[in-house]
Amino acid sequence: MANAMRGKTGQQQRRQFLKAALAGASSLTLAGCLGSSLGSLPGDQVQPTAQPQTTGEVLGTGSVRVGLLLPLGGTGGNASIGTVFKNAASLALQNFPNADVQLLVKDTGGTAEGGRSAAQTAISEGAELILGPVFAPAVSGAATAARAAGVPVIAFSTDTSVAARGVYLLSFLPETDVKRIIGYANSQQKRSYAALIPEGSYGAVAEAAFRQEVGRGAGRIATIQRYSMSGSDTSDLVAKATALQSVVNNIDALFVPAGGGVPALVVQTLANQNAPLGSIKMLGSGQWDTAQVKNNPTLAGAWFAGPEDKGFQGFAQRYQSTYGSAPPRNASLVYDGVTLAAGLIRSAGPQRFQQSILTNRDGFIGIDGLFRFKSNGLNERGLAVYQITGQGTQVISPAPRDFRSGF
Repeated sequence: MANAMRGKTGQQQRRQFLKAALAGASSLTLAGCLGSSLGSLPGDQVQPTAQPQTTGEVLGTGSVRVGLLLPLGGTGGNASIGTVFKNAASLALQNFPNADVQLLVKDTGGTAEGGRSAAQTAISEGAELILGPVFAPAVSGAATAARAAGVPVIAFSTDTSVAARGVYLLSFLPETDVKRIIGYANSQQKRSYAALIPEGSYGAVAEAAFRQEVGRGAGRIATIQRYSMSGSDTSDLVAKATALQSVVNNIDALFVPAGGGVPALVVQTLANQNAPLGSIKMLGSGQWDTAQVKNNPTLAGAWFAGPEDKGFQGFAQRYQSTYGSAPPRNASLVYDGVTLAAGLIRSAGPQRFQQSILTNRDGFIGIDGLFRFKSNGLNERGLAVYQITGQGTQVISPAPRDFRSGF
């Protein structure tokens, strides 16, 4: 756990309380690796008869109720994501069997109305906190109901437009990725940049952060090429990568935030144009954190920012052993959300989900490393910088262990 909030003499009591709260959440996370378990404090139990009756699936038997809002209905990708996230929540409770938490699982259908209805039902059944939803429309709907009831939301969407006071995003946000990788590139004397940015909301956010961080390092942007992709049609991407030919001799870094097959195709296109790839550092985002990218020899030497992977590897092994399949990278978000809720229930008493606790400036440490919530609902994460070897990655700049170093 990050060091507790530092304050002046008049704030010592508050500081000691936060230390206790954060230490509880930290011990919860570490206990999963050590096989330890949690207990609840005497007198904190709420008698089951005092709680409203629940409907639907419930995970855990604790006295403090938390809504878990996921897209579970129907068929296809949305339901699959919901199932994986529910499995991750179950795994968290399996690792901490005495956690004083009860998860009320509600289906959002991935829609605004579904999110609103699911949140209302969970709150009516006694939920003090909402974990989820996953998709932005459902987050907006759930936020409407939760805000009216004064219940905080910790959601898993990457759409920053749904973040607000009391609606916190635990997801991996593009702004954090860009800040970390461009900041590191600046520190390594990269001064002249180009970028290939996908059109759409993700690209707009990534571009804005890119411009800000290059400017912060007193660098220059030679060009930004925006491309569109429709299914497997990469013709516009190839055309925009080819258009970099006019600047490739005058840049020392190329930012390509999109993952999948995009980075390798860009490199191949530039190689076909005889671009001086040896003098251009390829830079990526957390979207590069896949085997497809990390094991591609054509990308060896490229850098990208991402969360710590040691904790995730342990989580993925436990998930694979329990459910028979490998989890997607973002499944750890649900595990960390449940862990955080259980830790604060154990340590923070009646104040457990108040804004002052959730937005503690020194943050928390989960499977994915250091993170904290900002008062506007966004988050900041302590990310590492990785270099691709073609057979995986190596860390070239470790993730920070606290927020005091000003990364």
